[in-house]
Amino acid sequence: MESVSEILKQNRLSITEGRRKILSLFLQTDGALAHADIEQELQAGLDRVTVYRTLQTFVEKGIIHNIPTTDNSIIYALCKDHCEAGHHHDNHVHFICDTCHKTTCLSEVLVPDVRLPIGFVPKHAEMVVNGTCGDCRPSA
Repeated sequence: MESVSEILKQNRLSITEGRRKILSLFLQTDGALAHADIEQELQAGLDRVTVYRTLQTFVEKGIIHNIPTTDNSIIYALCKDHCEAGHHHDNHVHFICDTCHKTTCLSEVLVPDVRLPIGFVPKHAEMVVNGTCGDCRPSA
């Protein structure tokens, strides 16, 4: 796995303390994070605007991607499909557990192709599946 500094350098981003902290958090997290989760985990040192701007920069550079939620908020997850600036390859399914509320990228499960009417040109497709994750599912 690449280091925080290597990822920032590859994306031609200066290595600031805020970027290092936020990217480290994503690299250590299995799943997605909301803006509030990041603020809570870091607890001090970064204001809300810095966190927001850093997340936007990481999305633009293809380091993280947005995940839609049912309440129209945005959560973020680390890109694992060789995304790059201006072009995400995040056409996988996202799973949200109704019990623990953890969001997981199911990289091996691709969003199915949708047949659109003639003249319609797709730009991006997202798919979110809700249910119970393996950790929360009662054992049989």
